Amino acid sequence: MDGLITFSAFFILLLNAICVYRLVKGPTVFDRAIGVSLISNNAVIMIVIIGFIFDRVDMFFDIALAYALLNFILAITLGKYFERRGKQS
Repeated sequence: MDGLITFSAFFILLLNAICVYRLVKGPTVFDRAIGVSLISNNAVIMIVIIGFIFDRVDMFFDIALAYALLNFILAITLGKYFERRGKQS
């Protein structure tokens, strides 16, 4: 079981590297916003995996849930900002 958790953690870190590439090289602001959102989603998964490693899933799940809510609020805020910015042009 520990090998599976370790493999999952390394795989998610690999996915984060791909998202960082999209964040840095994204041709548009939307690509960069998606990159930030994906990195945040992967961070939520990593927090839960860390909870499994330390056998404190209940505590780390609460932290991951709060972080996921912040990520959701960020996505909604960015959407509203880009919607209003498009109407002004």
